Formats: sequence, structure tokens, C-alpha cells
Amino acid sequence: MAITMTNESGSTSFFRKWLMRQYWRMQQSQAVVGLLLWGTTITLLVWPYVRWRFESSCSDTLCFNDTLLGVPATYLGLLTIFMTVMLGVLTVGYLYDQVFSLWTEYSSVAMERNPYVTYALTPNWMMITALQAELLRRQSEGDEAMQAQADWFLAWCKQYADGEMFARAVQQWDIDFGPTPTFWFTDDDAMSRARALEFDDGSKE
Repeated sequence: MAITMTNESGSTSFFRKWLMRQYWRMQQSQAVVGLLLWGTTITLLVWPYVRWRFESSCSDTLCFNDTLLGVPATYLGLLTIFMTVMLGVLTVGYLYDQVFSLWTEYSSVAMERNPYVTYALTPNWMMITALQAELLRRQSEGDEAMQAQADWFLAWCKQYADGEMFARAVQQWDIDFGPTPTFWFTDDDAMSRARALEFDDGSKE
């Protein structure tokens, strides 16, 4: 049976989702557009210092005041500066990736600073962890060490059932599926606190 995720203010939710989708699309293009704008800006900043070499009045040894295949040297000079900037950016990227491998440290720092990768639990991982711990406890009767570890996992899940993310999940589950049951690793008080928690970002509708 397919379950449709709906919201009481469907039109408002649809508009916000559409708006965020457009914002996401602009973010995806930001890297490319930003690189082109950066290259263009540097090209135009450098150009006044070398422009005289591409003018017809230039008489020094390094002058480029001719045309190539009918294209004025001015355009070729601008293109050369732009491609030099792009090559410099690519060189830095190559050094970042292949020589210094800084992306590995960057990824490590990003993971270390993410609590939901180190010690915290999101609602979906909480449910999976609790289910696995319950199965472990039922299948390891008589093994006190494994029973203790299963209890520890369930206590971990109960601890984060008092968090804001679990409250958001419970409130949305109540809207989508009806009253959320009290899960075996938590209690009625925790479920009540989750339903009573109010958010200041307008997410509780």
C-alpha cells in the first residue's frame, strides 16, 4: 500500500518546496558560474596593465598588435589571460587533490564535526539501532555480556528520544500516519515531550 506524505497546508508546502528547489538549482550552478565570474574579473583587472602591448601604437619587442585569422589581438589577449587564470585554478586543484590529498583531511574534519556521524542519532538510525539491539537481546538470552551491550544500545536510543530531531519526527509521523506508538525503548513521558515541543522555525503546522 502506497502512503502519500501530505501536509495540512499543502499549497504553502508546495510553494516552499518549489522555491527551495530553485534555490538548490542555483546553488548547484554556483561553482561553475562563480569560477567563470572569478576568471572574468581577474582578466579585466589584469588587462589594463598589458593592454598597451596589444594596441597599434606599441613599438616594443613584445607587441601583439596584429590579427590572427582576422581576429584582433585584443580578443586573443583577453582570452589568453582568462585561460591562464583557469589553468592556475586547475593547477591548484590538482595539487589539492593529487599532491597534498587535502580532501581526505577535509572529509575527516567534516565527519568529526558532525555529531550524527560520531555519537548522536537521527530518528531513522535510532529506529534501526533499537530494532537491532532488541533482536540481539532476544537472541542472546543467557549471555550476560551481550545482554548488557543490548541494554546499552537501547539506553542510547532512549537518550536521543528526548532530542529535537526525534520530536520533529514524531510530530510529522502523527500527521502522516496517525498517533505514533510509544516505542519499547522509550516511554510515554518522552513521547508527550516530543509532541509538546514547539519550534521557532515554523515547521510545526
